[in-house]
Amino acid sequence: MNFFIEGLQGSGKSTLLQQLADKYQDHMVFHEGDYSPVELAWCTWMDQKAYEKALCDYPSLRAEIEEKTVTEGAHKVMRYTQILTDIPGFHKDMEQYEIYNGRIPWETFRETVLGRFRAWQGTNQIFECSIFQNIVEDMILFRVMTDEEILTFYREVRAALEGKDYRILYLRADDIEQNIRLIRKERSDEHGNELWFPMLMGFFEHCPYAEAKHKGGEADLMEHLHHRQDLELRLCRELFPDHATILRSKAVDVGAL
Repeated sequence: MNFFIEGLQGSGKSTLLQQLADKYQDHMVFHEGDYSPVELAWCTWMDQKAYEKALCDYPSLRAEIEEKTVTEGAHKVMRYTQILTDIPGFHKDMEQYEIYNGRIPWETFRETVLGRFRAWQGTNQIFECSIFQNIVEDMILFRVMTDEEILTFYREVRAALEGKDYRILYLRADDIEQNIRLIRKERSDEHGNELWFPMLMGFFEHCPYAEAKHKGGEADLMEHLHHRQDLELRLCRELFPDHATILRSKAVDVGAL
């Protein structure tokens, strides 16, 4: 069996992932940013020319770049966020080669995502945020797609996963606002200065969805998170009813899974 752990920020995904890893010690765990057979978050999806340019532009990082890169056909998948460096511009330069946040045309994005799900033949694997979060955020915030358009795409995802053994564990948050308040405190420095939330707000307020819908501020961000959770729960119930288990956030009995 393979597990896809999903849910909003602060819903307890990392905790559940660790609990499952402890219980199923024969399973391989994939966090965001790892090289994964299905997910490309925090990784590049670049061609040979762009890869060679990165090697030339950052010669002191060549060994680390090569170590963190896997070749998939004509593409180079680099785990660039796992390269720790103070060199100005490196992470920003590599970020442009991610597939998310509207960086590539829709048809290229669609075929890339579906192709990886079709090709995946894994067993005994646990994935963090690999079937909904980054894909859904891309479609809502950067392609401004409707719920029905997103459901249409996920019907294709369902077909691409036909015959594979997997279980989606969705952590439903009963109090999204409280979860966000807690994670804001957790992701602050020793002086109480928030590190994570200002980046999240900037990400939201400058995306095409916010600009098209004239959205901005914390209230609109919370509205988006409620909408996203409702949509992802709908995907679970309508398209993956035989593969999805909806769990109450932070109240999971791992022994029953």
